[in-house]
Amino acid sequence: MAYAHETRPGFFELISKDTETYSALWKRPAGGETTIRIAPEIPSGCLFSSPDGARAIAGAVIARGTLKCPAGLAGRELRIAGLEATMTDVLVRLTHSDGRIESHILRPSSPSVVIRGTESLRDLALSYVETGVRHITGGADHLLFVVGLMMIVGNGWRLLQTITSFTIAHSVTLAVATLGYTTPASGPLNLLISLSVMFLAPDVLRAARGETSLTIKSPWVIAFGFGLIHGFGFADGLSTAGLPSSAIPTALLWFNVGVEVGQLGCIAVLLSTAKALRSLDFPWDPFTSTIPAYLIGASGAFWTIERIMAMFYSASL
Repeated sequence: MAYAHETRPGFFELISKDTETYSALWKRPAGGETTIRIAPEIPSGCLFSSPDGARAIAGAVIARGTLKCPAGLAGRELRIAGLEATMTDVLVRLTHSDGRIESHILRPSSPSVVIRGTESLRDLALSYVETGVRHITGGADHLLFVVGLMMIVGNGWRLLQTITSFTIAHSVTLAVATLGYTTPASGPLNLLISLSVMFLAPDVLRAARGETSLTIKSPWVIAFGFGLIHGFGFADGLSTAGLPSSAIPTALLWFNVGVEVGQLGCIAVLLSTAKALRSLDFPWDPFTSTIPAYLIGASGAFWTIERIMAMFYSASL
């Protein structure tokens, strides 16, 4: 569970100055709960120079320089060393000398790419959708919050109302953060997300016992409030990539679509599983219905303690 929210992306941009020279920007995510050790591997025969070296900014370490490759990069392989040992994606964006733009999203399962021609809008959109799906399914804290909401409201109209409220809220803050209007510090933000999971656990238990609370009576209100916080968490998986301003609208739209596809897919699987379990002719112990509440609360507490310790550790450096 230590990797509940370690899906911060990296960004590697190359802009052609002539057929053999490229200005380069490498942005490595930093400042999270774990240190991400990744770096671009320069193709054989190429030379990278960075007179100013690397410098730290909020949430990342960046390096600017010049890449010189005899005969250019066409047909050459670009690889991100160490990526396979992480849960991180890296956006690679290459602007060719003729103005063509080529984008790729490298992942732990595919940490390299062979440079070719420009990428179609369809392929680019699918890449961002897949990144959004991976972000929500790889972020156990986000998923557990949604699971908690589902267990409180059940299915039907109240579930649709609650999930819609959560979706609207996180879409707003995802857009606000990705467009650069405000970007909360990742440490306190992730702490609030883990606290939101802890907050739901007692209400999951109350719902299982037939009791009531504000969350049980008006789940959409709680879903909207915490959805604003989770939206900033989703944005942390996109805006810190350092996307060029021209790419942000496309990335924002399709990344958000991917988040929703992943979220609704998980809900559908859980509802189907619950229906199958209810159909079994098995004498369930009443305590069984309270187990998920304790699991959600324990997970939220674990992440909360872990993130507090990580914040104190970062502050002491």
